[in-house]
Amino acid sequence: CRTKDASRRELYIVEGDSAMGAVKQSRDSEFQAIMPIRGKILNCLKADYARIFKSEVITDLIRVMGCGVELKGIKRAKDLADFDVNNLRWNKIIICTDADVDGYQIRTLVLTMLYRLTPTLINKGYVYIAESPLYEINTKTKTYFAYTEPEKADILRRIDGQKYTIQRSK
Repeated sequence: CRTKDASRRELYIVEGDSAMGAVKQSRDSEFQAIMPIRGKILNCLKADYARIFKSEVITDLIRVMGCGVELKGIKRAKDLADFDVNNLRWNKIIICTDADVDGYQIRTLVLTMLYRLTPTLINKGYVYIAESPLYEINTKTKTYFAYTEPEKADILRRIDGQKYTIQRSK
């Protein structure tokens, strides 16, 4: 993003190229940045710190956030600083993954990494989840969004008799 004002900046952590393309088209590049992660990252809940800090994806995310890690006396990558929330480069860190099983797992893995390495960001409300609807249902007069199968069924019951199109979101 272009702004230097950290109080306005938002970092979108997106799952791969498909999510990155959609977010890139709809973002405001003045204050919204995108960092793609490809595939599933290491499960930081089970891994030891030596293994965590060998992961390029994880260390890159920490560097991009700018605030360091909350680990006293534990060996880590040389260029990762001690945690200081004042060095955080973003006002919001938004996890944006596909609305499918793999997307939910990747979201959980990113949250686990943040919980293990920078729990203060979660506790102080810097971390968000972008929740996208599973379905977009269009009638001639209105557009509906459904986040679950039961919601979709309910909407279809309410618009009974009207022509509609359904688009499955990723």
